[in-house]
Amino acid sequence: MFRIQILGWIGLACAAPAWAAGAEDDALSLADATSATTQTVRSDWRIFTELSAGQVALRQFASPDVTADAQRLSVDVLFDKKLTQEWRAIFSDRLDLSRQSSPTASPDKTLNTLKETYLSWQPQSNRVIDAGRINARYGLAQGYNPTDFFRDGANRSITSVDPDSIRENRMGTAMLRGQVLWAGGSLTAIAAPKLADAPNDSSWSADLGSTNNRNRWLLAASHPYSEGLNPQVMLFGDDQQPVQMGLNLATLFNDATVLHLEWSGGRMPSQLAKALTPSPPETFRNKVATGLTYTTSNKISLTAEYHYNGAAPTPSEWDTVRSGSPLDYARYRLLTQDRLELVTRHAAFFRGTWQDAFIHKLDLAAMLRSNQDDHSRLFWLEARFRLDKTEFAMQWQLTSGDAGTEYGTYPQHRNLQVLGRYFFE
Repeated sequence: MFRIQILGWIGLACAAPAWAAGAEDDALSLADATSATTQTVRSDWRIFTELSAGQVALRQFASPDVTADAQRLSVDVLFDKKLTQEWRAIFSDRLDLSRQSSPTASPDKTLNTLKETYLSWQPQSNRVIDAGRINARYGLAQGYNPTDFFRDGANRSITSVDPDSIRENRMGTAMLRGQVLWAGGSLTAIAAPKLADAPNDSSWSADLGSTNNRNRWLLAASHPYSEGLNPQVMLFGDDQQPVQMGLNLATLFNDATVLHLEWSGGRMPSQLAKALTPSPPETFRNKVATGLTYTTSNKISLTAEYHYNGAAPTPSEWDTVRSGSPLDYARYRLLTQDRLELVTRHAAFFRGTWQDAFIHKLDLAAMLRSNQDDHSRLFWLEARFRLDKTEFAMQWQLTSGDAGTEYGTYPQHRNLQVLGRYFFE
């Protein structure tokens, strides 16, 4: 029944009236590929290697921090080739080899992340069908994305707390996706079937048990209602809970400020009950990420967001969890970590970037995550110098908070690393 319904929706998306071709964020590269005026010839390959080295202060709980030297070598490969006028092949993969030198460190770790591998068929300029492992990213907010429904279990190796890095370097989901594009809008239908029962953490596994351990589907539609206002509405189905609704909305407040709102809602169990009980009760809950981005004429961009998760524990419930069973606490933290969910109900997020800061090609970035219920925080800073084929960066991270708080129990108390990246294209 699942396959029949989903194939019907995808057929509806691809058989809709032939509106004029346009673009949406998920299909910009497809629109670019069909442009008759494009003159630049680009390589089908993008390959870079990244080497990092640094020092990490690891929390030991009731003992002083242990300092460890950390090294990582990463290789990132992207292949994107137009095979014919209608067919396109995409392959994206990342290999991370990491180690920490301390008495309590885990052994050297090798993890390969198959990010994407799929075929795309574009029979007409405004109709696209994709099949394979696809990284379907949704959401307007930077720090928390309640409408990014396919993020659960998708991160095998997190090498940076930068949200852009986390979204970019995750595994896609095996799916069939159909899209219809028109001037400024789109209709998308996705079917993601169950292909495995459980995650597989072996080094070279495709790990379909993390991304495709249940049947899921999604319908998303966007249409411009005025200049600067193009809302996206969504319906998401999941074998493990009732249908969820989603909304993404952004609008210009003035020439320098963009307001954004991201919301999802539906009947679901609480996260705590989901982690600790086999058949938790369900009730309607809301999740929200809203804020603004202000951009100056000298390339400074400032973002402030408020995050709310109605499925997370209330402040009093969180205090009970923190002071209760260590096993229950660990189960809950593992669930939120796997799903990239807020640990408690209220959070704040701030991010600032400055391109060409002080000198040309020097970029600065700063981020703050603040848990508003237990008052713990995570700070992150980066300075990155970009050349034609080479980048050099320094990153610093610090967490603070009482014992048992979200960031007070973060394994890495402090982290300082330098890295270099070289592009082979």
